[in-house]
Amino acid sequence: MISKMKKYQKYLIIAILFLIAVTEYGCKVSFSFSGASIPVQVKTISIQYFLNRASLVQPGLSQSLSEALIDKCKAQTNLSMVNQNGDVSFEGEITDYNTAPLTVSAEATAAMNRFTITTRVRFKNNVDPKLSYDQSFSRYKDYDSNLDLSQVERELSDEIIKLLVEDIFNQAFVNW
Repeated sequence: MISKMKKYQKYLIIAILFLIAVTEYGCKVSFSFSGASIPVQVKTISIQYFLNRASLVQPGLSQSLSEALIDKCKAQTNLSMVNQNGDVSFEGEITDYNTAPLTVSAEATAAMNRFTITTRVRFKNNVDPKLSYDQSFSRYKDYDSNLDLSQVERELSDEIIKLLVEDIFNQAFVNW
């Protein structure tokens, strides 16, 4: 019985020493269940309003995209939001907003249309500049050509914005 106690004490001491070593010399990257990999030195984030520079301007799209990115960063990180000069920052614009025929039926009319939104994003990481990027992101949704864009525009815009925000966030914070 005493030898079993000494054996358990030995394992307990090893476990405690291991925990002390890990916490004392721990890693410099924090991980979250969102998949985000953010250096512990990064404490603040700033997200500028995304201007709509597309040839077809949809009112409210800039605000929807900007707010969706802010919401995603608030929900998936523990970074403090600041107005300007965050440790990491996003800025950009909507560069394209269009719909085009996708497939043509036997009657030479479009059977499906493709609705596309493209953004250009400049992500700046002041802590680790090599992780910064300037990149365009484009997503689309197809819809039946029997429907007018105005009938599906809001729903499709919301879906595309979610996809764009996911791409933008992953490019900035998910380092696989």
